[in-house]
Amino acid sequence: MNVFYNPEGIGDVLIIPVEDGKRYEMKHEKYGDITKITSNDGDLLGYNIFEASKHLEIPGTGTLKLTESFLAEIKNFFEKNNLNDPLDFDLSPKFVVGYVKEKVQHENADKLSVCTVDVGNEMLQIVCGAPNVAADQKVLVAKVGATMPSGLKIKPTELRGVPSNGMICSQKELGLPNAPEEKGIYVLNDSYQAGEEFTF
Repeated sequence: MNVFYNPEGIGDVLIIPVEDGKRYEMKHEKYGDITKITSNDGDLLGYNIFEASKHLEIPGTGTLKLTESFLAEIKNFFEKNNLNDPLDFDLSPKFVVGYVKEKVQHENADKLSVCTVDVGNEMLQIVCGAPNVAADQKVLVAKVGATMPSGLKIKPTELRGVPSNGMICSQKELGLPNAPEEKGIYVLNDSYQAGEEFTF
């Protein structure tokens, strides 16, 4: 899970996004320098912490990975401001190495494949449209909950009636430098292990 801190662009505010929401659907509750943002239906959308650098040891700027220690510091600050939300965020890696165990043709789409992908601690079914995906490949998987560089958040979905839980990524989708223009997933070499976190 990532949080965002851009003091040059938007000031001394730590942004903790939880879910996407349209602006007109938002409600705001203030707890000291913390603003809790919910939808009109009561769904939690996120938090903004103002004067963040006065309250927290912020480990850098831009997009920041939320670690256990940083989350503990945020929880402590929430308690001081009488905001008792549990903050039970999933901090497990969202970009991981996957091993394609099986690839079969999608029953309802000529250009889609249904892949069974080992990501270390579980098997994921992922529908993929890349022409170069194949069994026995090591690939880069964006798991459910990952946020792509484009801002797209990966969610469980169905493609032509087949469930898909995650995304097998191309270099271009990851915003990697010198990414090839031709369509195709990023095939990794055998030095990678299924389930290990991929950083880029």
